[in-house]
Parts: sequence; structure tokens; C-alpha cells
Amino acid sequence: MLTFTEPSTGCEGQVAEGHYLETTDGLFFAVKGFVHPPSRFVAILRYASDSHRGNREKNGRHYRRLYHFDEQEQLLREQYPHYLVFDTTCQAALQSVPHEYLKQIYDPSARLLDLLDQENLEPVERDAVGFARLLQQEAQVPWSSLGLSGSLLIGLHTPSSDLDLQVGGVQSSWAVQQALKRLLAGETGEVRPLDEQGVQELYTSRVADTRLSLSDFVGSEREKVIQGRFRERPYFIRFLKAPTEVDEKYGDRLYIPLGRVGIEATVTDAGEAIFTPCRYAVDKVRFLGDPQVEGLSEIVSFRGRFCEQAQAGDVVQVSGTLERVQVKDGRSWHRLLLGNHPEDTMLVRR
Repeated sequence: MLTFTEPSTGCEGQVAEGHYLETTDGLFFAVKGFVHPPSRFVAILRYASDSHRGNREKNGRHYRRLYHFDEQEQLLREQYPHYLVFDTTCQAALQSVPHEYLKQIYDPSARLLDLLDQENLEPVERDAVGFARLLQQEAQVPWSSLGLSGSLLIGLHTPSSDLDLQVGGVQSSWAVQQALKRLLAGETGEVRPLDEQGVQELYTSRVADTRLSLSDFVGSEREKVIQGRFRERPYFIRFLKAPTEVDEKYGDRLYIPLGRVGIEATVTDAGEAIFTPCRYAVDKVRFLGDPQVEGLSEIVSFRGRFCEQAQAGDVVQVSGTLERVQVKDGRSWHRLLLGNHPEDTMLVRR
């Protein structure tokens, strides 16, 4: 029998995608999405205290970056099982942080505003501020819509760290996206697309999380504006809706996994393709194997690497997890979820 959980009020409204959480046992998690259980935050482990292999340092403590799901979940299963809990709405074990283990919440907007007021910045901090100033000026968006995430947010950056910025709110996100298009189209300037070496480095960093060939990877990434270089540093921009623009509350929907499947479909609407989570409406769906269902109408991912992957009118070949979405009001449909397995792919067949 399907059961729905009523949402609660509390501190869950204070964090969203892009925030980081520091726990009482020396772990740093990146928050995923906007919808969280009553007493936990859905979040992915990014850094763990490690005195032997840690190459990042903060307050005299060394930390190790965990890049891939397998190594994250292995560490949690072996040493911190309280961060892996079965979620009844997703019907799966999720990485998440119980409120009682929270030590500190890191806010991307507050971090950027703090750096804007400082004078003696490290080179990587100076580049992050310079990039944010350029985007704010070119897009004419309020400073409150911009934020700084990733290692720079939590003070675990290195001199060679990338720039992870985020933009909040639909209107500001589209304004910055259009500004980036103009900047990338310019033959001179500080913002440039990734060159061949940059794409190769990106592929190398993701090869454990994707089964794509290099040629397919290049074809999927070459037209994206969410990533590139500012000065000599790679950047990644995460576009987010504002919390007030997200109408789902925890327990409103159940997501029932039905197994892995491949499909071919036509994208009918990519209006939410730049956002995390991203969404593509599809029709003319053809299943490439079992299971097969009626009413598969969307492709969704909480992973930034699937943003800007396709446009309206594109025919895509996709492999992911088939889910049935059951809404509390009785509506239901099917979707394909991408990003939970290395085999997940989305290729445009132009």
C-alpha cells in the first residue's frame, strides 16, 4: 500500500541545493534538491576527515575529497551508517544528514558577500569574486541571486581549485545564462569555452561516473555555457529555482523505481534544462527493452552534468532508472531518472 508522509515545519526550509553541511563527525555534505524529509537533509558526501590521505586542510584537520558514489557510499556503510537511510518517498537508500548531526550550514550567498567585503584575497578567491562581478554586471541581476559553492564555500579549496558559482531564481538564471552566451561568443575576454585539453580533463574527472566514449562525451558537452574557463580556471555554474518557485513539499509525491531501461524519445520542452534539477518533457517514446510502460513524459536529473544536454525537437537516446510518480491527489505518470548510475546516459541523435 502506498503511504504519504505529511511535511513538517522546521529547519529544513533553511537549506537547498548548493548549500554545504558540516557534521559533528568531520564530514562535509553537499545538499541536493529542495525537498527534504522532516528530520534530515538529502545531501551527498563530498569531504571526509582523513589524516593519512587528506590533501585539504582546515583548522589543523586534513580532509579527503570523495568524487564518486561508490567510494562515498562504501565509506558511509563502513564507518557512518547513520547517513544512509531508506527513504519511503523514493523507495531507495539515500545519503542524508540527520539534523542532530549538524555542526554548521554553509550558505553560498553569504560566502560570496563575505568575500566581496574582503581586501586580502587568495588568487582563487580573487578570481571567484572577479567572475561573480562580471556576471552581475553583464546580466544586471541582484547580488542576492549569486552564490559561491564547492570547496571555496567551505574553506577546503586549493590554489588550483575550480570556480563553482550558482544563480538562484528563474529570472536571474536566464539573465546570467544569456550573459554567458554573449561572453563566450566574444573572441577576446576572460570567459572562454573549454578547449580540447579542458574537455579531456573534464572527461577524465568524470570517467568513473559515466560509460560514455570520449567522442560522445565531447558531443554532449561542447555547446554548454554552464561550464568553461574564467581567466585560467575552469568554472561550473549551477542554475537553481528559488525555494519559493518550488511547489513540491516532502510527502506530496512517491517515486517508485521500476528498474533500469533505455528509451528513444523526442524532447518537446527543454525550458527547465538549465536548472538543477533539470527536466526534459518528451513524447514519441520508444522503449529499447523491458520494462515498458505507458505515460512516460519526462526525463529528470539532479546531476549538473545532464543540464543543457538537449533542446526542444532533439531526438535523444537515454538510459536510466524508470520511475512511477504517484501524487497525493491521485495523479500519476512515469519518468526516467538520470544520474544514480555510471551507465546513465543521454545522447542527442541529430
